[in-house]
Amino acid sequence: MSPGGGFSPEMMESRITFVELDAATSNLELRSSPFKKTASNLSGNHGISSTNDVHELLECPVCMNLMYPPIHQCPSGHTLCSSCKARVHNCCPTCRQELGNIRCLALEKVAESLELPCRYQILGCHDIFPYYGKLKHEKNCKHRPFNCPYAGAECSVTGDIPFLVMHLKDGHKVDMHDGSTFNHRYVKSNPQDIENATWMLTVFNCFGRQFCLHFEAFQLGMAPVYMAFLRFMGDEDDAKQFSYSLEVGGNGRKLIWQGVPRSIRDSHRKVRDSQDGLIIQRSLALFFSGGNGNKQELKLKVAGRIWREN
Repeated sequence: MSPGGGFSPEMMESRITFVELDAATSNLELRSSPFKKTASNLSGNHGISSTNDVHELLECPVCMNLMYPPIHQCPSGHTLCSSCKARVHNCCPTCRQELGNIRCLALEKVAESLELPCRYQILGCHDIFPYYGKLKHEKNCKHRPFNCPYAGAECSVTGDIPFLVMHLKDGHKVDMHDGSTFNHRYVKSNPQDIENATWMLTVFNCFGRQFCLHFEAFQLGMAPVYMAFLRFMGDEDDAKQFSYSLEVGGNGRKLIWQGVPRSIRDSHRKVRDSQDGLIIQRSLALFFSGGNGNKQELKLKVAGRIWREN
C-alpha cells in the first residue's frame, strides 16, 4: 500500500522515537508480514540531520505519513498532505477552518535538508536518503517485502520468501514439490466455462529456490485460451539465472514453450496479460485432450523442466 494509506490507530500508538515514526509509514504495508515490530528496536543515531520536532512537523495529522510537496496549510498554519486535503473536504482537521490553496513553502524547504533511513530498515536496508529521494528508492528497494503470489484469490499478506513459502503451504494449502522436472494434469469438466478459471498454484523447490507454476483460463481478445507460466520467488535479477520449458501435447502433436521465469514482483495478472508463457487455444487444448473440438472435458498434461543458466 502506498504511504498515503488510510488512518490507522496502530500508527498513532507507535509514535515513540524519530526513526520509529518513519517505520510507522510502512505499518500498513507490513502489518500482514512477520516483520511488524515495535519501533523501539529502531531507536538510535542513524546519521539523520533533523530533530524529532522537525520530523513531527512533517507528519500529516490525518494519515500519520510523512508529507511531500505540495504541503498544504490552513490560515492558522496547520499543515496536512495533499492526499488528505481532498479527504477532509477542504476543512482543516485541527481548527476546522477552510483550507484554501495555501502552500507551506517554508516546511517544504526544510524537508529538502533532511536525510532519512529507508522505511525497510528493519528488513535490512541501511542506506540513508535525502528526504525527497526516499520515496523513489523505496518503490524499488530490494529489501521491500514480497506480495503473496497466490492467484486463486486476492491475498494482502506480504513478507520475505521463507515466510511466504510457509504461508502458501499453511494458509493456501498449495502443493509443494521437490525437483526441477514435473508432469501436471489439468482437468475441467466444462471447458466452455472459461471465465476466471484458475487452477491451484503449485510450488517447486529446486536449486535452493522456489518457483510457482500457474495455470488458468481467460479470454484473449475474443478467443478463449489456457495459459501456463512460471514465476520465481525472488527478485528479477535472480530470476534471470534460471530458464524453464513447458510442453503440452496429444494426438501426435506437441506444443513447447521456453522462457525465463518472471519474478513475483510482477503480479500474476501482469504476467498473464503480457502473454509471457505457454498459451493454448481452447480448440487445440480439446484436441490435445483426445477430442475432435467438441469434447466436453478438458484433460491436459503439462510437462516442464527448470534449469540454472551457466
